[in-house]
Amino acid sequence: MGRRIACLALALLAAAGLAGAAEAKTLVYCAEGSPAGFDPALHTDPATLDASSQALYNRLVQFKPGTAEVVPALAESWEISKDGREYTFRLRPGVRFHTTGDFTPARAFNADDVLFSFGRQWREDHPWHDYAGDGGWPWFEGMSLSTVLEDIRKVDDLTVTFVLKRPHAPFLADLAMDFASIVSREYADRLLSAGTREGLDLLPVGTGPFRLVEYRPGAAIRYEANPDYWRQRAPLDRLLFEIIPDPGVRYEKLKSGECQVIPAPNPADLVAIRADDGLVLLEGEGLALSYLAFNTGEPPFDGARVRRAVARAIDREAIVADVYKGAAAAAAGLLPPLMAGGTVAAGPEPYDGAAAEDAVEAAGASGSSLRLWVLPALRPYNPDPGRMAEMIRANLAAAGITAEIAAPPADEFMAATLAPDRDGAVVLGWVSDNGDPDNLLAPILGCDAVGISNRSFWCSARLDGLLEQARATVDPATRRSLYAEAQRIIADEMPVVPIAHVGIAVATVAGVTGFVVDAFGRHNFETTDIAEAE
Repeated sequence: MGRRIACLALALLAAAGLAGAAEAKTLVYCAEGSPAGFDPALHTDPATLDASSQALYNRLVQFKPGTAEVVPALAESWEISKDGREYTFRLRPGVRFHTTGDFTPARAFNADDVLFSFGRQWREDHPWHDYAGDGGWPWFEGMSLSTVLEDIRKVDDLTVTFVLKRPHAPFLADLAMDFASIVSREYADRLLSAGTREGLDLLPVGTGPFRLVEYRPGAAIRYEANPDYWRQRAPLDRLLFEIIPDPGVRYEKLKSGECQVIPAPNPADLVAIRADDGLVLLEGEGLALSYLAFNTGEPPFDGARVRRAVARAIDREAIVADVYKGAAAAAAGLLPPLMAGGTVAAGPEPYDGAAAEDAVEAAGASGSSLRLWVLPALRPYNPDPGRMAEMIRANLAAAGITAEIAAPPADEFMAATLAPDRDGAVVLGWVSDNGDPDNLLAPILGCDAVGISNRSFWCSARLDGLLEQARATVDPATRRSLYAEAQRIIADEMPVVPIAHVGIAVATVAGVTGFVVDAFGRHNFETTDIAEAE
């Protein structure tokens, strides 16, 4: 079945499924983009994950709404062995997969679905492993889970044990990520027999709060509430994603009532949204960080004393006010407050222009110059990279350092900033995938990440040792202590300057209730409701 045929099939579903829609309670969400498909293990872009894993699927565990805390979902409970290598999950009985126009499940969710969902991504001899094509399984492979997993065992229909090669504390949080969504083996077997494997991506079947009704690429996605949902049925009868890439257009549609929820408003619009009685701005803590990464292998930034002086010259509070319009917080350390160890204040000294100028001179860096590399594209961690770079340049000039801004196209930026002989510093950021500190510290500053995602080229055996210890223990108190010490090392060496911990903002019309701002920037409407028009 090709994509055109799949879209036709969805249109037929729409004709049958939208009968009575005029009487149904419907919410319109103006989304940022079209999904690339509906199999969350295949795709990494936020638009796809909102449209697939958040609406259509569940995982064994999930993040408690608004936090990075892992709580039960399709698994009612779990046990971790004393050596930290075995995770045994007790599955929830009686959970039903979606019934669609093409598929009626003959059984409830069980351990076979768990083994299929992970086995297809892990085992090269699995009949679905090559389904991912040349792109592979980006999340599973990118997080090196194949080197962590030793076995997945079906104990019985409602019990599964994951065996790890070594203790790996982030594993539980990994299983709450989108790629770990549980798909139906029964449905996959049927598609495989029919030679229509692409149906798993184009005609999805999950256990989530909504069922897919229609998808018109570049235009809209229509869902209906799953009447067999294992939790309480969603308050909404219908959910419509209208694809509106332009944030200004999304805002206008929100004001006119054509959309009831919009993501990521322009920072420039936040003040007006807060002042509008007909609108509500929902704000929450996020897991995104913006930072400045020196090349610690090139003078004068090969010295920690110079790096600390430059860090003190950057007015982070002014950047938060100007670039983020208050929808962020000046970073007190690399780790966002929601993470273990994130409440430890281990960042640069507070901004002090005069003291920074003296420190730069004392470190022998006065009169030096650097290039500020900037990615000329908006990111969840930075709504205006150019403006941030201009403010940093002005701060550095006041401290006696001349900065030149370089903003090449994205592909050139990526290549140039990973070159070991790169000059200057990089204005960049990171968004955590799973809320675990390892997922932020290791890629930004780990030795294995040098030249891959570590753009400071700083490698510390001491820091790497702490990260390895933290991975090997599941005790929360021990992990917090280790990450607190890691942040103190980073603050002393200052290979990167943490600038802002970025919050999440979602705007709604008055009358929308039950929507929870997600720390990862996802948009889930399972508990969302909207008041009936009078």
